Amino acid sequence: MDKNKIYQQLALQAKSLTDGVDNAVGALGNVAALLKEELPYFYWVGFYVVRDNRLQLGPFQGPVACYSIEKGKGVCGKAWEEAKTLIVPDVHQFPGHIACSSRSNSEIVVPVCNDKGEVAAVIDVDSEEFSAFDTQDRLGLEEIARIVAPFL
Repeated sequence: MDKNKIYQQLALQAKSLTDGVDNAVGALGNVAALLKEELPYFYWVGFYVVRDNRLQLGPFQGPVACYSIEKGKGVCGKAWEEAKTLIVPDVHQFPGHIACSSRSNSEIVVPVCNDKGEVAAVIDVDSEEFSAFDTQDRLGLEEIARIVAPFL
Protein backbone atom coordinates (compact mmCIF):
# COMPACT_ATOMS: atom_id res chain seq x y z
CA MET A 1 0.00 0.00 0.00
CA ASP A 2 1.49 3.33 -1.09
CA LYS A 3 0.20 5.70 1.58
CA ASN A 4 1.53 8.78 -0.22
CA LYS A 5 -0.65 8.07 -3.26
CA ILE A 6 -3.62 7.23 -1.07
CA TYR A 7 -3.29 10.50 0.83
CA GLN A 8 -2.89 12.46 -2.42
CA GLN A 9 -6.19 10.98 -3.61
CA LEU A 10 -7.82 11.64 -0.23
CA ALA A 11 -6.72 15.27 -0.33
CA LEU A 12 -8.29 15.68 -3.78
CA GLN A 13 -11.49 14.03 -2.58
CA ALA A 14 -11.56 16.13 0.61
CA LYS A 15 -11.17 19.30 -1.46
CA SER A 16 -14.01 18.27 -3.77
CA LEU A 17 -16.22 17.43 -0.77
CA THR A 18 -15.61 20.82 0.83
CA ASP A 19 -15.25 23.28 -2.07
CA GLY A 20 -18.10 25.76 -2.01
CA VAL A 21 -19.67 24.18 1.07
CA ASP A 22 -20.92 26.47 3.86
CA ASN A 23 -21.98 23.69 6.25
CA ALA A 24 -19.04 23.12 8.62
CA VAL A 25 -20.59 20.15 10.43
CA GLY A 26 -21.47 18.45 7.15
CA ALA A 27 -18.04 19.12 5.64
CA LEU A 28 -16.18 17.78 8.69
CA GLY A 29 -18.55 14.80 8.85
CA ASN A 30 -17.93 13.91 5.22
CA VAL A 31 -14.15 14.23 5.60
CA ALA A 32 -14.24 11.96 8.68
CA ALA A 33 -16.34 9.43 6.72
CA LEU A 34 -13.95 9.59 3.76
CA LEU A 35 -10.94 8.87 5.97
CA LYS A 36 -12.68 6.03 7.84
CA GLU A 37 -13.84 4.38 4.61
CA GLU A 38 -10.56 4.64 2.74
CA LEU A 39 -8.07 3.77 5.49
CA PRO A 40 -9.02 0.40 7.00
CA TYR A 41 -6.60 0.68 9.93
CA PHE A 42 -8.53 3.76 11.15
CA TYR A 43 -10.72 2.37 13.96
CA TRP A 44 -12.01 5.81 14.99
CA VAL A 45 -11.56 9.16 13.24
CA GLY A 46 -13.03 12.52 14.07
CA PHE A 47 -12.68 16.11 15.08
CA TYR A 48 -12.51 17.72 18.48
CA VAL A 49 -13.23 21.45 18.24
CA VAL A 50 -11.91 24.07 20.69
CA ARG A 51 -14.90 25.56 22.49
CA ASP A 52 -15.04 27.15 25.96
CA ASN A 53 -11.32 26.39 26.46
CA ARG A 54 -11.87 22.64 26.02
CA LEU A 55 -11.82 20.23 23.11
CA GLN A 56 -15.46 19.37 22.40
CA LEU A 57 -16.51 16.33 20.37
CA GLY A 58 -17.29 17.18 16.75
CA PRO A 59 -18.16 15.08 13.69
CA PHE A 60 -16.65 11.59 13.80
CA GLN A 61 -16.87 8.03 12.49
CA GLY A 62 -16.61 5.06 14.82
CA PRO A 63 -17.92 4.01 18.21
CA VAL A 64 -19.02 6.45 20.91
CA ALA A 65 -16.39 8.87 22.15
CA CYS A 66 -15.48 11.21 24.98
CA TYR A 67 -17.42 14.49 24.90
CA SER A 68 -14.84 16.89 26.28
CA ILE A 69 -11.07 16.97 26.79
CA GLU A 70 -9.07 19.49 28.80
CA LYS A 71 -5.97 21.20 27.42
CA GLY A 72 -2.89 19.09 28.11
CA LYS A 73 -4.92 15.96 28.97
CA GLY A 74 -4.59 12.78 26.94
CA VAL A 75 -3.09 12.68 23.45
CA CYS A 76 -5.64 15.16 22.03
CA GLY A 77 -5.19 17.68 24.81
CA LYS A 78 -1.39 17.40 24.61
CA ALA A 79 -1.39 17.90 20.81
CA TRP A 80 -3.58 20.98 21.32
CA GLU A 81 -1.33 22.33 24.09
CA GLU A 82 1.87 21.77 22.09
CA ALA A 83 0.27 22.76 18.74
CA LYS A 84 1.95 19.84 17.03
CA THR A 85 1.11 16.42 15.64
CA LEU A 86 1.57 13.55 18.06
CA ILE A 87 2.00 9.94 17.00
CA VAL A 88 1.62 7.43 19.83
CA PRO A 89 2.55 3.83 18.93
CA ASP A 90 1.10 2.41 22.16
CA VAL A 91 -1.52 4.54 23.92
CA HIS A 92 -1.28 2.36 27.02
CA GLN A 93 2.22 3.75 27.56
CA PHE A 94 1.18 7.40 27.13
CA PRO A 95 1.04 9.24 30.49
CA GLY A 96 -2.51 10.43 31.13
CA HIS A 97 -4.03 8.64 28.15
CA ILE A 98 -7.81 9.02 28.07
CA ALA A 99 -9.28 5.62 27.23
CA CYS A 100 -12.53 6.37 25.40
CA SER A 101 -12.33 2.80 24.02
CA SER A 102 -10.36 -0.17 25.31
CA ARG A 103 -9.95 -1.29 21.68
CA SER A 104 -7.69 1.64 20.81
CA ASN A 105 -3.98 0.76 20.83
CA SER A 106 -2.30 3.55 18.85
CA GLU A 107 -3.23 7.11 18.00
CA ILE A 108 -2.32 10.12 15.90
CA VAL A 109 -3.61 13.61 16.66
CA VAL A 110 -3.16 16.49 14.22
CA PRO A 111 -3.89 20.12 15.16
CA VAL A 112 -6.07 22.17 12.80
CA CYS A 113 -5.09 25.84 12.95
CA ASN A 114 -7.28 28.80 12.08
CA ASP A 115 -6.15 31.79 10.01
CA LYS A 116 -4.61 33.34 13.16
CA GLY A 117 -2.36 30.29 13.63
CA GLU A 118 -4.26 29.15 16.72
CA VAL A 119 -5.32 25.54 17.20
CA ALA A 120 -9.06 25.55 16.52
CA ALA A 121 -9.55 21.77 16.45
CA VAL A 122 -7.71 18.49 16.23
CA ILE A 123 -8.09 15.50 13.96
CA ASP A 124 -8.00 12.43 16.20
CA VAL A 125 -7.42 8.96 14.75
CA ASP A 126 -7.25 5.72 16.73
CA SER A 127 -6.28 2.25 15.54
CA GLU A 128 -6.75 -1.17 17.05
CA GLU A 129 -3.26 -1.97 15.78
CA PHE A 130 -0.12 -1.01 17.68
CA SER A 131 2.27 1.34 15.81
CA ALA A 132 -0.33 1.90 13.08
CA PHE A 133 0.72 5.47 12.22
CA ASP A 134 3.87 6.85 10.64
CA THR A 135 5.30 9.94 8.94
CA GLN A 136 3.17 9.35 5.84
CA ASP A 137 0.03 9.48 8.00
CA ARG A 138 1.31 12.64 9.67
CA LEU A 139 1.97 14.39 6.36
CA GLY A 140 -1.30 13.20 4.82
CA LEU A 141 -3.43 14.20 7.79
CA GLU A 142 -1.66 17.55 8.09
CA GLU A 143 -2.72 18.23 4.50
CA ILE A 144 -6.30 17.24 5.38
CA ALA A 145 -6.07 19.64 8.35
CA ARG A 146 -5.15 22.49 5.98
CA ILE A 147 -8.14 21.63 3.78
CA VAL A 148 -10.66 21.70 6.64
CA ALA A 149 -9.11 24.67 8.49
CA PRO A 150 -11.41 27.27 6.84
CA PHE A 151 -14.41 25.57 8.50
CA LEU A 152 -13.05 26.27 12.01
